[in-house]
Amino acid sequence: MAHRVELLWFADCPNHEQARRMLYEVIGQVAPGTPVTDIDATDPAVANLHRFPGSPTIRVDGADVEPGFIDPGDYTPRCRLFRTGAGLAALPEREWIEAALRGR
Repeated sequence: MAHRVELLWFADCPNHEQARRMLYEVIGQVAPGTPVTDIDATDPAVANLHRFPGSPTIRVDGADVEPGFIDPGDYTPRCRLFRTGAGLAALPEREWIEAALRGR
């Protein structure tokens, strides 16, 4: 099954490069060859257009990889924190990306 994967980021966020590396590693293992649409949401107009909740954001088939994600309704370019099993983190859990690519 072909997926639509997006990586949205904000230039001043130091976490998006690490998120990009993790995303490509997971794709290589779970869904080789899946293209990634890279979206620089540094411009507030772009952030608003893409309903950007913060950097980094990874979406698979239009859905955020974070389980239970609730759209904050504020699309100001900024860094993002994730509620992981280990507490707040600057990156999503790898398992979330794997699950999204596997359709779970």
